[in-house]
Amino acid sequence: MAIDHVEGPYPSSNPLERDARLANTDHKVAPSEIAIGVIIGRTAEYFDFFVFAIASVVVFPKVFLPFLEPLTATLYSFAIFALAFIARPLGTAVFTAIDRRHGRGVKLTTALFLLGFSTMAISFLPGYAQIGVWSLYLLAGLRIGQGLALGGAWDGLASLLALNAPIERRGFYAAIPQLGAPFGFIVAAVMFSYLLLNLTDGEFLDWGWRYPFFCAFAVNVVALFSRLRLVATDEFSRLLEQRRLEPSPIIPLIRNHSRELLIGALIPLASFALFHLVTVFPISWINLFTERSPGEFLMIQCSGAFICAGAVMASGLIADQIGRRMLLMITAGLIAVFALGSIIAPLLVEENAIGQTIYVNAGFALLGLSYGQSSGAVTSRLEQRFRYTGAALTSDLAWLLGAGFAPLIVLFLSARYGLACVGLYLLSGAITTLLALGSSRSEIRQV
Repeated sequence: MAIDHVEGPYPSSNPLERDARLANTDHKVAPSEIAIGVIIGRTAEYFDFFVFAIASVVVFPKVFLPFLEPLTATLYSFAIFALAFIARPLGTAVFTAIDRRHGRGVKLTTALFLLGFSTMAISFLPGYAQIGVWSLYLLAGLRIGQGLALGGAWDGLASLLALNAPIERRGFYAAIPQLGAPFGFIVAAVMFSYLLLNLTDGEFLDWGWRYPFFCAFAVNVVALFSRLRLVATDEFSRLLEQRRLEPSPIIPLIRNHSRELLIGALIPLASFALFHLVTVFPISWINLFTERSPGEFLMIQCSGAFICAGAVMASGLIADQIGRRMLLMITAGLIAVFALGSIIAPLLVEENAIGQTIYVNAGFALLGLSYGQSSGAVTSRLEQRFRYTGAALTSDLAWLLGAGFAPLIVLFLSARYGLACVGLYLLSGAITTLLALGSSRSEIRQV
């Protein structure tokens, strides 16, 4: 019998999930089936994520902040972008309570509908020319809604995938959910690139930019059903009964394991810092300081995202041979070397198209190798009953510390002091990751 998290007269999806599991007990879900569902779900999340990120550069400064000069408008846009990362840990706390009281089906349905609605609603927002400063307040509110929803979208399916995989291939299967990042970026970037290259500036800023946001709701509905199907499996029920995928209260988790949470958040810092410095930041620099078309540059980044996807899978194969902790140390060292190269000879300089392409492709390759094994990293010293919620919270904190403010900080510093600041920011992330790994001698594992 599955565990009902909280006794009481509250509406809950637990009985429905239990019935669905009973109806599917004759069908054992293979890791490959779980992998497909996880990839679909993560791709939908990252599609929403990157649609907003790209629009923060090519849309929002002109539509919502036209009263500012371009650089300042982009910095303000990146500040709004960061709001989701501040809201995300709060979303984890709120939706963990919903999970415990009403069941995972209610939690996922609510979170993904909130995510889809918040993204789609942006497509209907009037600009500053129509309603003035209220357009900024509404945009910021919907961005906070996205952050809350992303905190609630943690479903444990990546853990289910890793725990159902053969022991000798867990690194490979742990990398599969990370494919959602490059796939989501590719879909979002292709949409925006097509619109930028085929519409006039007036058409794009009037209605063209709204289309990717409008598509988000349908994408999230598909992702929701792919996830709910897996939540209703016997394997998920069994792991829930073993308390390996059970949501735990946030306060006891923080009180008992604050050190482990901090270390878990700092371990992927190099990867998460690199994440925005090869995706979001380069678009802003190209758009503000070069004559190159952002639509064309997005296609260059798409080629890098394909390289990233291959590197993500390679990271799984390598981790199965040398261990996740060793791979994270190696990739942090490589990111440090990449950062030093960016300090000594910045490649995004003076219309250097070849240098820009090298920077993007090399950065995406390193991102795939590091990000493939770093997300949700926690130490084995975290008590088993806290690992599910602990993985979600460490991921939220890592995004907040490593990635949330990266475009804002790096663009501000680079505009004032030069592109070497990109390398300095990356180097600080790599050093932090190495120090965090050094302070945690136990093997890193996917919960």
